[in-house]
Amino acid sequence: MTDVVPPGERICERCGRHDEWDDTRGAWTVVAEDGERQSGDPFCLHEWDINGNYSPIAE
Repeated sequence: MTDVVPPGERICERCGRHDEWDDTRGAWTVVAEDGERQSGDPFCLHEWDINGNYSPIAE
């Protein structure tokens, strides 16, 4: 059996929004750094840094 491992974090390459996956909520949440949420531009069509280099297949 193959295990699929989803990404645990993502960063928008356009506006810098930084999200982490929250297992308890079952949703992406905005990361806070030094007390400031890294929400980026709310009107951005986010281009996440998850691309062909990311492999969801566990080794």
